[in-house]
Amino acid sequence: MRRKVATRWLTSGATAVAGAIVALALQVPNASAATNLSLGAGADGSSKASGTSYGNVIDGNTGTFWSPSGSTGTISVKWGSATTVSSAVIVQASGGGSISAWQLKNHDTGSVLASGSSAPSTINFSSTSLKKISLVITSASGTPRIAEFETYSSGGSTPTASPTSSPTAGPTGNPGTPTGAWPSSAGSVKISGTVSVSGTFDGGMKTYCCVGDGGQGESQDPMFKVANGGTLQNVILGSPAGDGVHCEGTCTLRNVWWNDIGEDAATFKQTNGGTSYVIGGGARSGSDKAFQHNGNGTVNISGFYLKGSGKLYRACGNCSTSHTRHVRIDNVLADDIDMLAGINSNWNDTATITRVVVVGSATICGKYKGVAKGSEPSYLGEGWNDANCKVNRSDVTFR
Repeated sequence: MRRKVATRWLTSGATAVAGAIVALALQVPNASAATNLSLGAGADGSSKASGTSYGNVIDGNTGTFWSPSGSTGTISVKWGSATTVSSAVIVQASGGGSISAWQLKNHDTGSVLASGSSAPSTINFSSTSLKKISLVITSASGTPRIAEFETYSSGGSTPTASPTSSPTAGPTGNPGTPTGAWPSSAGSVKISGTVSVSGTFDGGMKTYCCVGDGGQGESQDPMFKVANGGTLQNVILGSPAGDGVHCEGTCTLRNVWWNDIGEDAATFKQTNGGTSYVIGGGARSGSDKAFQHNGNGTVNISGFYLKGSGKLYRACGNCSTSHTRHVRIDNVLADDIDMLAGINSNWNDTATITRVVVVGSATICGKYKGVAKGSEPSYLGEGWNDANCKVNRSDVTFR
């Protein structure tokens, strides 16, 4: 669905000097910093790939990671005495395979605490006293990389890593808490057509321009087209940016910034049931939505900043194929938006939302009735803590 509304523009103070860092001085959520019980614990597992270590998942450093010797395996956190745990946070490092099925187990009894069919992030479960907790990866597209296996005695947590000191450095597994700061450009690159990306493309924090007319025309070409499994990182998209970024399959967009969203910031077309990642970065000045999900599988958005837009995410409600789609939104700052996530409940879409700060008012999880191509989806209302909208009011802080 393409919703047309008047474009919201940033204040003159935010756009007066090209490349200047815009500091909005917004506070992070009031949630207290829960204690990561994994720090100081022990770790073991079923196997480890060369150069990796079990201990890397409990060292508080997202720059190190553990990988199994293949696409499946088990990683565990253990304590010398019974410890009460009710949530876990799995932080994946970039460059590894996408996890498509997993279980979180009480190793002492073998009982399953939680399970999933897409990449895990924040996992909440009934408070349990145990000595060892295990993440069992039963399916993945390749060898996964687990940077941190955090555990908490109560639901909710703050990131292990602090915000990145400089946007030009780019995040790794954990992008840190978005602050509303905008990055400086390292230079300008003028392109005349779509740039195809296979593997990893690092833009060196330069501003790429110009494709399209900056409007809402749906026939505009994308500025970047990312092949299945590709990564686009450290790029600023100038204006006009056409139809932004197209991910032809699963992809990773790391530390990517949109100066002006134009039509859409990025469109996810994956049909392999996998997970695409948006890690860090930000976008502003959008009439409709930032992220359009046309394919299937999951889009995982973390550490992102959105300023002035209709929606952060929309699962397509009238595409030619009616997929079930999932989105995970964690550690996001949204300022002056209408809706965080729009999903189609009749197609069993889900939105899992944690640690979000909203400046102003917004619908957090909007449910629609998806329809066949050529018709318009109908809005059903906002959902909280239900089968489709997996979000509690305590997960969202309004400013």
